[in-house]
Amino acid sequence: MMIQHRPIAVTLVGTALLAALTACGAKADLRPPANQPDPAIPVGATRAPTTEELTTPDAQARPERSDELLKRSETREPDDFDLPPPG
Repeated sequence: MMIQHRPIAVTLVGTALLAALTACGAKADLRPPANQPDPAIPVGATRAPTTEELTTPDAQARPERSDELLKRSETREPDDFDLPPPG
């Protein structure tokens, strides 16, 4: 006995598979839109930053990891800003 499929369901599944396959292969360099003005130059800068400068995180955004192990306990230095909560 053969199972009969609904033609609408088969068409929808086929369309979804084709859409998924076409979406996974589009890789190209990013470019600014042709009809848009150039990005604004930051205050205090003499030139606009390049794409490489804008996409590379600085040290504050991506700090280096320290893998140094604590070998012995050390007391903390006093911190003037470590205040108890008000109340």
